[in-house]
Amino acid sequence: MSARREGVLARPRAAVRRRTPLRPAYRRGERTATRRRYLMCQPYPFDAVEADRPWTDRSSAPLTSRRALMQWGRLYSLYLSLGHDVRLIGPLPGLPDAVRAAATAAVVDGRVLGARRGGPAGEPAYLDWFRTHGFTDVRGAVHANEGARDVLVTDRWILAGRQVGSAPEAHREALDFFRRPLISLELADPRFQHLDTALAVLDGDEVMYHPAAFTEVSRDVLAGLFPDALLVDEPAAASLALNAVSDGLHVVLPETAEAVAPALRERGFRPLLLDLSELVRGDGGVKSCTLELGPGAS
Repeated sequence: MSARREGVLARPRAAVRRRTPLRPAYRRGERTATRRRYLMCQPYPFDAVEADRPWTDRSSAPLTSRRALMQWGRLYSLYLSLGHDVRLIGPLPGLPDAVRAAATAAVVDGRVLGARRGGPAGEPAYLDWFRTHGFTDVRGAVHANEGARDVLVTDRWILAGRQVGSAPEAHREALDFFRRPLISLELADPRFQHLDTALAVLDGDEVMYHPAAFTEVSRDVLAGLFPDALLVDEPAAASLALNAVSDGLHVVLPETAEAVAPALRERGFRPLLLDLSELVRGDGGVKSCTLELGPGAS
């Protein structure tokens, strides 16, 4: 790397292969927020969450439902203050994992493909919610997948993530069901088990990602598709900076991801940092707790 600053990597220009037209340079005042619809689930109880995940940390003190609920409430209230339409499901007693709404389904163009995971995680309750709230194309998955945690949508593509060596059938299923171009990306670092910890969609076809989380082949694909992407270094990625939610202007991040805020501001975004420490300890970052349903009514 020819240049580096805390939180952000700079790729040498010679290493960039431009396969797609560049977005016009950002001009101050150009960014606008798009009203979104989100689905969230109140954490109840949160202290029973599984402990075998990369971001789960119980070394200092037990996870507490009260603190997790307060932090979740701040995230919910922030979305409302930004004008977004936030729908609620639950709480779902006996399903502490259901707070990770993004892990229960993927929603693209109004079509809903349920997640398929081991153990009780709330997927059937979520699919029932969709069927009773106006979604007409709802299907449970045949192949194992983690819903919107591994399916991110830009203007032109579906980006689908999977671990190296895992079967590609879930990506084929998503391609057939959503009927949109799908880019399959392999995650090489076990700390970044899901795409939403390694890459975030900021606006349109604009993304930020951590290159080292991906295999060399997938890094080449990303460099070609997104030559102007914001590249995030390992410490920032490890702070879950990429488990973020953007409405095209505001980017909601955990406060531990402050290192990427200056670069986002330079690009015209408004980073909003929240204390989500208890949720993050239980593998419930900003994006994990937020399932995007599509654009909201204007």
